[in-house]
Amino acid sequence: MGWLNSLGNHINLMNNSYISDDRFCYIRDNEQDCKSRKLRSLNEREGKIVKSVVDGTVLSVQKLEDQRLVDYAVHFQYLIKQNNKFHIEEQIEERRAIFSGEELIDDYSTNSEREMLLEESTSLERESMDIETARFQYSRLEAVRYAERWWNDYNPQFKKFENNCTNFISQCLHAGGAPMTGYPNKNKGWWYRNKNWSLSWSVAHSLRWYLSGANSGLRAKEVTRPEELMKGDVICYDFNGDGRWQHTTIVVAKDGSNMPLVNAQTTNSRMRYWDYKDSTAYTSKIKYKFFHIIDG
Repeated sequence: MGWLNSLGNHINLMNNSYISDDRFCYIRDNEQDCKSRKLRSLNEREGKIVKSVVDGTVLSVQKLEDQRLVDYAVHFQYLIKQNNKFHIEEQIEERRAIFSGEELIDDYSTNSEREMLLEESTSLERESMDIETARFQYSRLEAVRYAERWWNDYNPQFKKFENNCTNFISQCLHAGGAPMTGYPNKNKGWWYRNKNWSLSWSVAHSLRWYLSGANSGLRAKEVTRPEELMKGDVICYDFNGDGRWQHTTIVVAKDGSNMPLVNAQTTNSRMRYWDYKDSTAYTSKIKYKFFHIIDG
């Protein structure tokens, strides 16, 4: 199949561009901007992608008149060197390639992180928090183990959401021993039970405000700098800087400059640099909140 060979060549060009910094064809400008920001950020941190490996899997093929629409998943792996320290960053992206005959005429992400900007928000801010008492010791090791096990998979014990980032982070925190409190009030506490859940469990905006105000159960201390975070801590993202928080990640490692590397879902990512400048959702107005999880 000629179109399949063309797709393979295109994926290899995408892969090679992270080493050579060449511009490759059939990529939309916002994605090219993401790539440029990623490489520029690495350079500013005295880091470099020394090897890039990519693998593509065709998910479905549709014929529409004289065009062929090919949905595929691509798995990027970057070996990054920084200050004589190495780590592997991974991302899974679902894309659509459009062919006219055997010629590739367009290719774009179908799970763009811009979709996170549409995530449901809630007016739950500094409402009264759960008054239950639940003592616990937070296991950062277990939280990170869970984040590493499930970053590109979905635990069948929990519902999978279209925007799954905060649901995933809540699962990681619970795996670390954070107790659920507030059931069955969806506007109270932080919990998941019997195929029901609190807003703070699944909505980034709600979890951000819950972490700011909770005084029992899952609790956190806000810190001012990302380098103050430890493994198992949480970062919240307001991409437009307008007070609506759309994304959540968990710290799983530190890079050669003691800066956080995070795991996340929606665009499934492993050991991604914390600032998300390589995201299609990124804007210059982005705001962050850094939460250090504390024992109950």
